[in-house]
Amino acid sequence: MAGRGDPPEGNPEGLPGGDDEYRAVVFDEAFVRAAQLQEYSARERMGEHALAVRSRPDPTGRRTGSGQALLLVLLILLAFGTAVYLGLRNPYQPPLDQRAEPLRTTVVPLAPQGPVPGGDPARLLARSPAAEYRSGAAGINLPVAARTTHFSEGQVVTALSIAKDYLVASSLEPDVLAGRTVRPARLLLDPDQLAQFDRSVESPADDGRHALAAWVIRFDPRRVSVAEPAPRVQGTLRFAESTADTLDVTADHTFTYALRPAVQGPGEPAASLFTVHRTLHLRFDREDLRMHRAELLTSTVEAGPQACGEDTGGALRPLLAGAEAPATSGPALTDPYAADRPAAPALCGALAPAAQPRP
Repeated sequence: MAGRGDPPEGNPEGLPGGDDEYRAVVFDEAFVRAAQLQEYSARERMGEHALAVRSRPDPTGRRTGSGQALLLVLLILLAFGTAVYLGLRNPYQPPLDQRAEPLRTTVVPLAPQGPVPGGDPARLLARSPAAEYRSGAAGINLPVAARTTHFSEGQVVTALSIAKDYLVASSLEPDVLAGRTVRPARLLLDPDQLAQFDRSVESPADDGRHALAAWVIRFDPRRVSVAEPAPRVQGTLRFAESTADTLDVTADHTFTYALRPAVQGPGEPAASLFTVHRTLHLRFDREDLRMHRAELLTSTVEAGPQACGEDTGGALRPLLAGAEAPATSGPALTDPYAADRPAAPALCGALAPAAQPRP
């Protein structure tokens, strides 16, 4: 007997129908919960709804793509705002760039106490206090470097190396000594001091700011030529941290040069020795160390034999072999070879006999 609702003769052969047709399609509970669309009921479709279906909330709690994008934007804005806030409140801001101070200069001529000794340069050096000094840049030794509170050992080595480079460029470079150039020394200066340096070269003056000999050692090429052997040098370099952002180097060296007259007569003229005691105070900030340059704070030069009363603003004017300085009264004896002593406070000093070659 056919079931209620079935055709009296059952389903025609070959047509779909019966339970076997949908037995492979199972709409279990998980499938229904996962559905994203839900059909409105007949009563709801009779109302204002124009659509036949509506979106269902994700039963797993996962957000849609637009929700995830909004969350990502909010996270980015939050991170950016946090970075700006911390940057504004960070107490360890980089130090402000400070302009270099003008160099303060002192040049003191040392007058000889009698005729200037002359002779063969090598023999003069052998009988002078510079006999054991080393030649040229080899006489400028770097001390053992160590880190400071705010500067690494490598930064200290860099500062000492720049100081040595400046001493070589300004005191030993042949073209600088002969007055042909100042470029090697100029390249090592802080840009804020270049205008002062250029004025000292072009219009030197003994005014405590623009003495050329405080920047570079230069001899008047019309009067003097530097003879062989190479200048002898000895001295010390010291370093100390002045602030958390600056490192100071003090250079205290004595240079001894063999000189001859620039205009030579028949035969080879006798040579004489000229001694320069030079004390430099250099300062370095981190930008100076990176750019391989220095700021010069003070420079004191004691040089002789020279006559008192000579203009000390420009090139040095040595007294050569056999020459004597005009008699002067009162200058204190000064030995440019003596280390660890204050510079002569007077405008002129007397060259100590011990600083001259022995007879």
